[in-house]
Amino acid sequence: MKSTLIISTYNWLEALELVLLSALQQTQLPDEIIVADDGSSEDTASLIESFKSKFKIPLHHVWHEDDGFRKSVILNKAIAQAKGDYIIQADGDCILHTNFIEDHLHFAQQNTYLFGSRVNIQKDYLDTLFKNKQIRFHVFSKGIKKRTRALHIPFLSQFYNVSNSFSKKYRGCNTSYFKSDFIAVNGYNEDFKGWGREDSELALRFHNFGLQGRRIRYRGIVFHIYHSEKSKSRLELNNDIELQTITNKTVWCTNGIDKYLSENN
Repeated sequence: MKSTLIISTYNWLEALELVLLSALQQTQLPDEIIVADDGSSEDTASLIESFKSKFKIPLHHVWHEDDGFRKSVILNKAIAQAKGDYIIQADGDCILHTNFIEDHLHFAQQNTYLFGSRVNIQKDYLDTLFKNKQIRFHVFSKGIKKRTRALHIPFLSQFYNVSNSFSKKYRGCNTSYFKSDFIAVNGYNEDFKGWGREDSELALRFHNFGLQGRRIRYRGIVFHIYHSEKSKSRLELNNDIELQTITNKTVWCTNGIDKYLSENN
């Protein structure tokens, strides 16, 4: 089974550099990495180019023009190009634990999507973080909160079972699934504009399709770099889209990944 790591980003060079550095240190590499870029400036392209020779696997950059927050669109475009059977997804502000890829692949199974924990790196630690280019953390590390989420204890993770119910602990910055399941629900709903609900709405359609969710607690950890909140100007409209998915038990979104698939086959 081939795997693809998808990293979404937008104009935060320092954070993306740390994420790529953490990808280099994985105990198990994916078969390829795709950076899904929602319209960053040229310096992001230059950074990605500089990393290509450091990886033993392909590193691709999928970009479109900046036209506001269009994370759903760029993720669909990137996943359409993915050659992996299994998609592992992280954000460009989330440093990966060294076992991140290995942990997701360990629990990958049919009819299931996975989601892991997110440890928060605090605002007042950012100067130190970027100065030292720190990519390794543990439960006693400075600068983090929700620190019990940093515990990597594989033995305990086995006690978290699959569930038919959507979990509010789900975060799109740390999730994985089979590409075939993603295509079966037509991927991300591109009706979502601006921040909010695009990830949880996808997971809800996974459940409507018949998938189960599994939280991989104590494994599959990311360290989320603090940033100011995104604009929530579209949140009410996005909430309405998600509510319709719940009410109608929607599986297929009409404005999804299918439009990009024929050009990448």
